[in-house]
Amino acid sequence: MKILIILLALVFLAACNTPGPHFRDVPPTRVTVEGSVFDVRVKGDLAEAVRVNPEYAPRFGPIRQRAAFAMAQVSGCKVLDVLGDQALATGRLSCKGKGTAPYLAKNCVPLPDVGVAARGLPKVGAICTSSP
Repeated sequence: MKILIILLALVFLAACNTPGPHFRDVPPTRVTVEGSVFDVRVKGDLAEAVRVNPEYAPRFGPIRQRAAFAMAQVSGCKVLDVLGDQALATGRLSCKGKGTAPYLAKNCVPLPDVGVAARGLPKVGAICTSSP
């Protein structure tokens, strides 16, 4: 019985940062924004941000803002809106031109009143750098 419980726990833990079906074949870019860590995947005019770090009782409002910023950094596009919950957010993108290269951000340091202004979302800003 203990082995069954351990196997079930491992299955659930393995699914913690699994992308949705639309993003299954897209490799993630890990981005940290104001303490929230996201695996961001971009495909077409959609982006998905899976929060992979533990946070005590996060509300979707602040997580939504951070996810929108992470999506914009990775896609290079404007984030029009974000739907989802504290663990998985999907954003609709608006890109001017095709083939925008990913930013490949790894760490972000928050800045006040700078950054992405998505519809219905306050501005969130950060300086992002790639890992060495």
